[in-house]
Amino acid sequence: MPTLSQLNAFDQALADHHVSLRRSRPEILQLNIGKLCNLTCTHCHVNAGPKRKEIMDGSTIDRILEWFEKTNIPTLDLTGGTPEMIPDYRRLVESVRQFEQPRRVMTRLNATIINESGYQWVPEFLRDHQVEIIASMPCYQPDNVNQQRGEGVFDSSILAFQKLNQLGYGRDPQLLLNFVYNPNGAFLPPCQTELTADYKQAMDEHFDIQFNQLYCIANMPIARFASHLKNTGQYQSYNQLLRESFNPSTIDGLMCRNTINVSWLGEVFDCDFNQMLKLSLDAPSSCSDDSLHLWHIDPHTFANIPIRTGAHCFGCTAGSGSSCGGALT
Repeated sequence: MPTLSQLNAFDQALADHHVSLRRSRPEILQLNIGKLCNLTCTHCHVNAGPKRKEIMDGSTIDRILEWFEKTNIPTLDLTGGTPEMIPDYRRLVESVRQFEQPRRVMTRLNATIINESGYQWVPEFLRDHQVEIIASMPCYQPDNVNQQRGEGVFDSSILAFQKLNQLGYGRDPQLLLNFVYNPNGAFLPPCQTELTADYKQAMDEHFDIQFNQLYCIANMPIARFASHLKNTGQYQSYNQLLRESFNPSTIDGLMCRNTINVSWLGEVFDCDFNQMLKLSLDAPSSCSDDSLHLWHIDPHTFANIPIRTGAHCFGCTAGSGSSCGGALT
């Protein structure tokens, strides 16, 4: 164990507040299946875009499916990039839904992909397999969305959500449509409950769109958003804001406690942010290389592996907290 003088700033904050960060039983297998995306958003922690080549191949998916089916982990969370752009996406979803013990599947949908040539299959496929949708919708006003995600993205997203509503998403209790709000700048998300009410009213009144939940997620000061902060002279002040807003009551709900995060190569991380920072877990001596892959993991003992932390972890613990499922307090 490190001494207090050896702790990083986040671990020091934990120690100062007499709280600890430990894993619980794995409940979510989160696969970042590629960095390919049809958009290039300023807040993207993955640095995803149309020219990225990193995608999960079929052999890696085969090994993951073999491992996953033997576990009792109930949820598969697919993220990227735009997961639906990966060639084996449909096979992956179909396989998991056809397990002897079918699993809940969530996809972090970039809704504009529905309107792209060659991806018209996406809405019906998601409906037919009852895939829960978590879709980026940073604002209900066009200017804010287009500034963060690109010109025309707002209108394309609205059209996509209307198509999903027509299929039952956001209306049928078996077809969940959740939105994600990311701040359009170097500030923390507002109250999730209040913003949800505003979203629901605006989306219904102006666009006749219904959805289930709104998840407020803070922007992480890494990758493309870090570059944006540095270019606008806000990097230091935003990191200071995150540190000063540290909330120890968020610790129990952090996604790193119950999630196994996996890269497009099958490598295991504590969370998607650690993955982008290449903060991998320590590989056991039985591994043939330095990376710990999912098929090396024993889900029954995974909780014993320490969680790797860094200054970026203040992004998940600031204010009301921020996780893949939104606010934590």
